[in-house]
Amino acid sequence: MLTAGVDIGSRCSKAVILREQQIIGTTIIDTEVRTSQSGHEELAAALEDARRSRAELDKIVATGYGRISAPFADKVITEITCHARGAYHLNPKAKTIIDIGGQDSKVIRVGEMGMVDDFAMNDRCAAGTGRFIEVMARILKVDLTTFGKFYFKSKKPCQISSVCTVFAESEVISLMAEGQKARDIAKGLMNSIAGRVGGMVKRVGIAEEVVFSGGVAKNEGIMRALSDELEVKIVPFKKFDPQLIGALGAALLAQNS
Repeated sequence: MLTAGVDIGSRCSKAVILREQQIIGTTIIDTEVRTSQSGHEELAAALEDARRSRAELDKIVATGYGRISAPFADKVITEITCHARGAYHLNPKAKTIIDIGGQDSKVIRVGEMGMVDDFAMNDRCAAGTGRFIEVMARILKVDLTTFGKFYFKSKKPCQISSVCTVFAESEVISLMAEGQKARDIAKGLMNSIAGRVGGMVKRVGIAEEVVFSGGVAKNEGIMRALSDELEVKIVPFKKFDPQLIGALGAALLAQNS
């Protein structure tokens, strides 16, 4: 059986092609204004990577922010369910999933067979999301990789009191004007993000193993900040891009629907 999972996010769109349970094609592209167009392009790119045609697909499941604008899909499923299924497939010991995407963050507690036991979601404020990090890195005039590495270089992180993107931006500019070092401001921001997301984890109830999905999971500084905040080891996904977890879960669920 050949299936596709398409995850149309607010910032990036992702797709995974599965033959039975073997991954044979993946891709990640920037989401366009017309999310339906992104979904089509994403699916086509993943099929090209898999060297398969659209006609060969048995089923397509769409998920993510733009899933309702994917008329080509046979079924739409929430990203909560898809991230749980994808994470469980890669790591059956995963019990707590932290997912930070472009414009929202989620914490999912996973039960038997990758089913969702509980979750918390922040989708009303961009603070602590990928978009927030992009804005702050731009103000500090560093790329995202350098921003993450600052966590390990700072010895005196600044205290960031604002959790709103707009107010945090003003606070960062003020700290720069005071002569604070970029690495200390960046670590303060990462600590602030970890505190915000950590509060969501504690509300849901933390259970090990803890895994981290979404594009922000590629940021080693954020991962370490979360690990320090929660006082647990966050287990990385081995040889798999954490940004593709939702798309993988969608493709797996397509095989069972």
